[in-house]
Amino acid sequence: MSPHPLLSQRLSVPSRQLGPPAPTRDALHRMLEAALRVPDHGGIAPWRVLAIEGELRLALGEFLARRALELNPQAPQTAIDKDRLRFAHAPLVLTVVARLQQPSRIPEIEQILSAGCVCFALLQAAQELGFGAQWLTGWAAYDAKVMAHLGLGGNERIVGFIHVGTVREPARERPRPDPDAHFSVWTGECHASI
Repeated sequence: MSPHPLLSQRLSVPSRQLGPPAPTRDALHRMLEAALRVPDHGGIAPWRVLAIEGELRLALGEFLARRALELNPQAPQTAIDKDRLRFAHAPLVLTVVARLQQPSRIPEIEQILSAGCVCFALLQAAQELGFGAQWLTGWAAYDAKVMAHLGLGGNERIVGFIHVGTVREPARERPRPDPDAHFSVWTGECHASI
């Protein structure tokens, strides 16, 4: 039995190749229902999804341009323009936020990995509904002022910006890793030195 085509044919569509329309609210709800069925040790739901859409995408781009200049006043104009347009292409950007439960018996890495699974599941759900999507981060995902601007709390981290829209031009397939080159069976021997 072969894997589901959704898995074996999954690919990211660059955000610049995405345009309107965005998923309807009903389609978005279905995407979220599917995406939140991720592994979640302890059932603590250590994530949330923040939608950025409409004119607010452009306003966020203007904020990023100002912040980029604040971080590097010598930044070339091309870099500033790239930041200004970072959220301008896809009509919907889903910001997946890890909500780290602290203290918790669930290790922080497992909480972050669960949020990462939400990112991947959103990509799959978008593709299943006929949309294109791309998971991006970039410096803005890790900048404290950007996180504060988006209203994140001190225990929250951006795991990904999932750009979603209608595919304007098909994405090119890229070479995929050979599964055999990334798989082995443990023989019981220890090769590590501690």
